[in-house]
Amino acid sequence: MDGERLQARDLRAAEAAENFPVALRVLPARVRGALRAVYDVVRTIDELGDDPGRTPAERIADLHAFAEDLSAVWSGGRPEARVLRALDPGLPREPFDRLVAANLQDQHVTRYGTWDELLGYCALSAGPIGRLVLAVFGVAASPEVERRSDLVCTALQLLEHWQDVAEDHARGRTYLPAADMVAFGVTEDDLDAPHASPALRRLVLHETDRAVALLDEGSALLPQLHGWARVAVGGYVAGGRAAADALRRSGGDVLAATPH
Repeated sequence: MDGERLQARDLRAAEAAENFPVALRVLPARVRGALRAVYDVVRTIDELGDDPGRTPAERIADLHAFAEDLSAVWSGGRPEARVLRALDPGLPREPFDRLVAANLQDQHVTRYGTWDELLGYCALSAGPIGRLVLAVFGVAASPEVERRSDLVCTALQLLEHWQDVAEDHARGRTYLPAADMVAFGVTEDDLDAPHASPALRRLVLHETDRAVALLDEGSALLPQLHGWARVAVGGYVAGGRAAADALRRSGGDVLAATPH
């Protein structure tokens, strides 16, 4: 990636920092700084994967170049991208690699046939976020802790997808599983309407219930956390419940406006 593009990415990362989740600003400065560094890198990866000014082939090349630059964080080198220089090399690399893999997948996969296929995508695009957050707080990793964290993050991403059905469809993406659309009698043409059809409303509310079930199961993680880690993760869970409530208040009409 050339220097001009790197500089532009760094500038956007700085702008994104101004929108750092308000709820996390109550955290101690050290933790807040570490989370912000993670947040900025995650945002940068997503922007590389979504850049409307680049072709899919160019986005793939950009993601591979960023992944190579990312390796410098753990090899003792100096990353070219300034956004990577604030990253703690004590964090695990694997979650970042999975986030890059998710964005690479986005370049050629725009539909998911089944719920399980969608969950497989979330394992790349959502679960890593929670694992990085727990690592920042120094939470000891265990299979059960990671499983619960993955459930919370998957639920949050699914709820965001349901809120953004219209926006995603306009960008050529549909996250509602194709098998579920068929089961509820929903077609892709229904997603072009100004308001959700009764069938689409039922489907969205069904998918919302499934996401909340994941959130409920994952939130059993909270009693295992302490201090600021519990505060932060509790905030994420509360945000997910608020999103689900908004979807339900809208009656599943996610085409008229984003439910809030």
